[in-house]
Amino acid sequence: MAIHLTKDSKVLVQGMTGGEGMKHTRRMLAAGTDVVGGVNPRKAGRTVDFDDRAVPVHGTVREGREATGADVSVVFVPPAFAKAAVLEAADAGIGLVVVITEGIPVHDTVAFTAYARRTGTRVIGPNCPGLITPGQSNAGIIPADITKPGPIGLVSKSGTLTYQLMYELRDIGFSTCVGIGGDPVTGTSHIDCLAAFEADPDTELIVMIGEIGGDAEERAAAFVRDHVTKPVVGYIAGFTAPEGRTMGHAGAIVSGSTGTAQAKKAALEAAGVAVGGTPTQTARLALAALGARA
Repeated sequence: MAIHLTKDSKVLVQGMTGGEGMKHTRRMLAAGTDVVGGVNPRKAGRTVDFDDRAVPVHGTVREGREATGADVSVVFVPPAFAKAAVLEAADAGIGLVVVITEGIPVHDTVAFTAYARRTGTRVIGPNCPGLITPGQSNAGIIPADITKPGPIGLVSKSGTLTYQLMYELRDIGFSTCVGIGGDPVTGTSHIDCLAAFEADPDTELIVMIGEIGGDAEERAAAFVRDHVTKPVVGYIAGFTAPEGRTMGHAGAIVSGSTGTAQAKKAALEAAGVAVGGTPTQTARLALAALGARA
């Protein structure tokens, strides 16, 4: 089992013919992803050869979906065009849109995430690494060779920490790893993934990675307390961040006592979540929780 992405997912790549799109399409294919097409109105009708597979380029997302049955789109377009790309995918009936692009204006993200919710399209990102169900499919830029299928579900604001926890727990493996992105506004939240992992029969433990800024982790803690029966292990990045300064992600900014790592840690621990002080300690807590569950 998995959440949001499986071996049956059919993936379009918006921006496939650009440099980043080409590089990561090749990596997605190597991971077993069923990439059924790219989208570029200026190159419609062509095919792009990726080792042993020729992938067609369509003029629009709707044409690609109608020709291939695609239900997932991965967006590798410049920030100025990202809003239009997501709206096009939503209008075409794509169920899952993974927005890798960083630097998208917040007002654009607010607009396309709201529109996607109205049309029933799930957006992951923006400014995210995407998601991977090891051994089945990989939609985005997460390295596919650092872990294997297993019982842990992972949701993270940070791409780098996603990779680190995947590697630290590589001997156990993951059901699905979701990088939701660290912008102030994102299409999918910790809570969305917690609910999905709770419902997934093959996910036995959930690892949740947050960071300073906002109150997403505090809200997730309340959700865990009220709705999650599986063990949850957490990590909060930013304990040493100076007050009032954005750190890495646009959403990682602390004002006064709001959004601090310590406040988030306290909220999670009050909800029964074991919170690690470092990524390595977090991995050890996850192993201990799995052992106790067994």
